[in-house]
Amino acid sequence: MTAPGSGRVLDHAPVMGAEVVEALQVKSGGLYLDATFGRGGHSRLILASLGPRGRLVALDRDPAAIEAAGRIGDERFRAERTCLSALAAVLDRLGIGGLDGVLMDLGVSSPQLDDPERGFSFRRDGPLDMRMDPEAGESAAEWLARAQEKEITEVIWRYGEERFAKKIARAVVAARARDAVRTTRQLAAIVAGAVRTREPGQDPATRTFQALRIHVNQELAELEVALPAAMARLVTGGRLVVISFHSLEDRIVKRALRDAASPPRLPRDLPVRAADLPAPVMRLVGKPVRPSAGEVAENPRARSAILRVAEKT
Repeated sequence: MTAPGSGRVLDHAPVMGAEVVEALQVKSGGLYLDATFGRGGHSRLILASLGPRGRLVALDRDPAAIEAAGRIGDERFRAERTCLSALAAVLDRLGIGGLDGVLMDLGVSSPQLDDPERGFSFRRDGPLDMRMDPEAGESAAEWLARAQEKEITEVIWRYGEERFAKKIARAVVAARARDAVRTTRQLAAIVAGAVRTREPGQDPATRTFQALRIHVNQELAELEVALPAAMARLVTGGRLVVISFHSLEDRIVKRALRDAASPPRLPRDLPVRAADLPAPVMRLVGKPVRPSAGEVAENPRARSAILRVAEKT
């Protein structure tokens, strides 16, 4: 996948592709999971590093992504349409136990952003949808039509970290009383009218659109379920590689990896020596990695990406 933003991006030019392959330490005959296929940029790089006995499974809930996966045509590769939180259930169904590596690229794919019919971006007018799987659940427009002002405020504040959340929510409720908010341009105009100041270079609607997308797709809840499930599936020495694009998801990733790489917390008065504590299940590998200046110049959507790596002990 690629990250949110704008600029010339190739469908199969994944963020930090070389860094991902290096972090995974791809083994010729290994078994790997690309838990967020997108349009397959990372999957293709992993397949290129695998030998004839290697195997790669990819997951995505977007039917367009699964259609793209069907064009890979590699017997070592299999794609499954499912959400991130169903990772363990899918692996069980496929009879897959231990994995040598798991990749999670949490960005929205460029084709999703660039297709106005998907409703992810305010840059082009289209239906206010925002669902990763347009055939499941409630669209952003449907949720905004029924949510109370307090709910809208909480979502925009929590997931967009938007200080004008209350003003925006009030403006949305007032606008929908006149006419349903059905399109991205409608919502962007409502937000622009409520937000009078913004950081240089940032559209007033940026935080609100992020918040609604996260809420509609339950992205943070999906991630919180998937991270421990992925770590549990790794064999000793297996790597978990995660690329996040905003502070909310990176905070979840950082905390999950840190906790897994720390000894279990016991009551202070429990008579147990530190040497007798169980070893952590994971160890952190290196420092967080950011894309190079050259990559950001080539693909501005990569600018906020941060890559974290942990290894099963």
